[in-house]
Amino acid sequence: MAAGAPGPEAVPAPAGMIVPVALPTSHAPDWRDRIAVDPLVCHGQACVAGTRVLVTVVLDNLAAGRTAQDIVADYTSLALEDVRACIAYAAELAHERTVPLASA
Repeated sequence: MAAGAPGPEAVPAPAGMIVPVALPTSHAPDWRDRIAVDPLVCHGQACVAGTRVLVTVVLDNLAAGRTAQDIVADYTSLALEDVRACIAYAAELAHERTVPLASA
């Protein structure tokens, strides 16, 4: 990198782009503490523990461009850590299964 050139942390994100900030692994909460599957709650679908908010609802909102802060504001029983746990849960599932994609 040339002297005086901005580092990656100095480069602004394009307008409207959400740039995730990764938590250090040692400080990241374990999704298993926040995600529950109970056959008596929401027909056994994965939910945020202690709520009836489905993990898929959180992920669908994120995929639609909503921020974690928006989701927590709309679902007052959730905390930002719950949203992060939903993402971590989905990432864990993605490691377990691959979906074939059409080649470009």
